[in-house]
Amino acid sequence: MNSTTDIVWLQDDLRIADNPLFRFTARPSYLLCLFVVDEQWLAPLIEGESTPRIGPARLRFLWQSLMELRGELLQRGSDLLVRIGKPSNVVIELSASLNARQIRVAEHPGVEENAHIQAVVEALPSETTVTCMESGRLFERHALPFEQAALPESFSAFRRSVEQECTVPENRCAPVTLPPWPEAPRGFPPLKAVCEQSATWQPDSRQGYVYRGGESAAHIRLNDYIWRQQGAETYKKTRNGLLGASFSTRVSPWLARGCLSARQVYAAVKAWEAEHGSTESSYWITFELLWREYFIRVAELEGAKMFGSRQPAKLCATFDAWRNAATGLPFVDAAMLELRHTGWLSNRARQNVASFLVKDLKVDWRLGALWFEHCLVDYDVASNWGNWRYIAGVGRDPRQDRYFNVLKQAGHYDPQGLYVAHWLKPLENFPPGLARHQPWRVNALAFKAPYVEPEQWAQWLIPYQEAVTTAKPPILTNVTK
Repeated sequence: MNSTTDIVWLQDDLRIADNPLFRFTARPSYLLCLFVVDEQWLAPLIEGESTPRIGPARLRFLWQSLMELRGELLQRGSDLLVRIGKPSNVVIELSASLNARQIRVAEHPGVEENAHIQAVVEALPSETTVTCMESGRLFERHALPFEQAALPESFSAFRRSVEQECTVPENRCAPVTLPPWPEAPRGFPPLKAVCEQSATWQPDSRQGYVYRGGESAAHIRLNDYIWRQQGAETYKKTRNGLLGASFSTRVSPWLARGCLSARQVYAAVKAWEAEHGSTESSYWITFELLWREYFIRVAELEGAKMFGSRQPAKLCATFDAWRNAATGLPFVDAAMLELRHTGWLSNRARQNVASFLVKDLKVDWRLGALWFEHCLVDYDVASNWGNWRYIAGVGRDPRQDRYFNVLKQAGHYDPQGLYVAHWLKPLENFPPGLARHQPWRVNALAFKAPYVEPEQWAQWLIPYQEAVTTAKPPILTNVTK
């Protein structure tokens, strides 16, 4: 009997359990598991500067996830080969050297990722098949109650349709063993050799929760939130929080890297409901999974249209002020500091900084999406670009009235100014309250006015005399430090 070798080409499926790439109808003699760090991720984010597309926090989380995955594969008799280069070229070269029977890869909503898959399909000989599988989705495509081209225009219509018609399949257990490694190279470069900045990067001590990549950390967090913290009882009430570890599930980084599948999260919620009963909060966790599913399906359908009809605008001082936390508006600047120094940001803060950039600062939304791509440990192409399009009022559900009055939002979601003072230390010198959100109204010598003061803020500005009486003596400090 002739021996056979398959290649599992991993992209965002960095888990063993509930991963169809590791389920075989015809088990190969040998298996090579491969992850390719796309050289384009290390290239400049935006023309004219050296900032790479993948930032230190995101790359560090990815490396942790790969290291744990390798350990899981070794326990099952396999290994993980990590290369840096153009993914399609690496796969084609390895396939030829091993005379591979099959390349197994998950479908991906990203345009660049799909282009690499297509390049492999076109380059390989007929005796080597490329098998693309759906992975990490809630629903199987064939079970959706509409064809891909007939995807509902709005999320609400999508949600109603799938909730009525679809069932989430059970997630699968991890395989006990895997086929052995072929006569082929092994290798896992140290992170320092890929990006020294990422190797030395550490999250800011002020962050509410420290992320670590990998499948085991994902399940520890999920189980802790659902069962110990009873998050399925409280999520709907707390999800707009800004400080701490417990106001949201915080599982998005592991979902983005595929250390956790959407079905595993769904199953955890349903297990909790089986014991405690369904609540508004437990439903709302699955509701957020439906948003993720919708963005994936939109990205699959629209392809390059997801990124807009033209290249992003060139860099400008206004965009730099936004990303460098120097807009003069504490609610925005605090969030942008948190993003830069931790690689994560709450959903409420994301919506506000995005709206402020697009609607108030009048900056091209695609520059914001690119910056999030650089920073976020939970970056995934479908959710990131889908959410930015939603805020910008472009795409499948275009509306221009999705405006977040950031000053109003700050007063509502951070009424004591605890969040802004947590990240902007000079604001601790103000007593808790709205003055922390409007320091230029209190001490114009120490705090510059914001880049813009939209007319929509007028009714939310605190009276000047009231602001002055609540402040301590002037403190001449740069608020962004």
